Amino acid sequence: MSETVHTVTDLPTERPAGCPFDPPARLTEAHAHGPISRYTHPGGKPGWIVTGHEQVRSILADPRFSSRKDLMNVVDFELPPAPPGEFLLMDEPEHSRYRKPLVGRFTARRMRLLTERVEQITAACLDAMEAAGPSADLVTAFAKPIPTIVICEILGVPYEDRDSFQEQIDTFMSGGTSDEELIAAYTATQEYLARLVAAKRANPTDDVLSELTDSDLTDEELKGISLILLAAGFDTTANMLSLGTFALLRNPDQLAALRADPALVDQAVEELLRYLTVAKTFMRTALEDVEIGGVVVEAGTTVVLSYHTADRDPERYADPHALDLRRDAGGHLAFGHGIHLCLGAQLARVEMRVAFAALLARFPTLRLAVPAEDVPLRPETADIFGVKSLPVTWEA
Repeated sequence: MSETVHTVTDLPTERPAGCPFDPPARLTEAHAHGPISRYTHPGGKPGWIVTGHEQVRSILADPRFSSRKDLMNVVDFELPPAPPGEFLLMDEPEHSRYRKPLVGRFTARRMRLLTERVEQITAACLDAMEAAGPSADLVTAFAKPIPTIVICEILGVPYEDRDSFQEQIDTFMSGGTSDEELIAAYTATQEYLARLVAAKRANPTDDVLSELTDSDLTDEELKGISLILLAAGFDTTANMLSLGTFALLRNPDQLAALRADPALVDQAVEELLRYLTVAKTFMRTALEDVEIGGVVVEAGTTVVLSYHTADRDPERYADPHALDLRRDAGGHLAFGHGIHLCLGAQLARVEMRVAFAALLARFPTLRLAVPAEDVPLRPETADIFGVKSLPVTWEA
């Protein structure tokens, strides 16, 4: 069967015209031929693209597939291991050594206890936005500040450092910068985190990073863990808030349903996560020959997992390209699956539930201030999809 499998010549990035929320059309077309397609990595190494929901979910839960950076067989030279602490690019037992001390600090219960503080932060952002109105860039006024303040408070980043930190993270995750700018921002962030870890060791405060200094983790490991938590805790949620609002404004029937029934917000958040899946793709490398979707993925082969295509799989979700806030979107892959399931998933859910509900309640006439086709999108080279800005307006 492997001889008749569809081939994708490159990793498609262009989204359908007029449909900025949909996965690239060529990935959707590839999936119509089957859940897995042949693919050659940019470095010339043979691989696969997996687009089926069942198959992506299976690979994420299968220990025969590795997350290790140094095993990614995508270029014609050996990649180095992941830096200390950056556990997203590690397998067991190294992965659990870093993740285990964090799990208890990011439980659903502990994140729910943050709800009141998230409400306060959200209200303050909306107060400032309303005072400066009746128009705003929703990205800078709302979507970025909320998760930035929350994750910085959790990890103990001083208030006066938050703006510069957000700017640095923006630069090396936005996908729209030169290599020189990216390296400079990444280096500056690493240097800042090194100083922050040293400060927490010397004078612990009431935050997660200070708690972690009372462990066997080295400063280098704490720096890597902090980078993962800060970058992921800020960038993914910020883009879900802005892109999610854009999607709601482009689907007035769904927006009206949510306004009419605020209790729908929990279900709406899950559907927006599925529909948008802003963390688009990840990779895994087969440690042995494994049959997936009717083909054998040979040991040493790296596969691209297309999360956003899998979350639009008609085998899993009826009418998958429609935004339906009353849908049961359970099982979506927006937070991944398996041992690498996003550690901050519950925190992101709290932030989105609070923020979307408060935004719609505060601004019942909220609408786009520019034609939808003029909303600037993040380049597809960005790790996380989203909008660069979202101009909105409302009746004063």
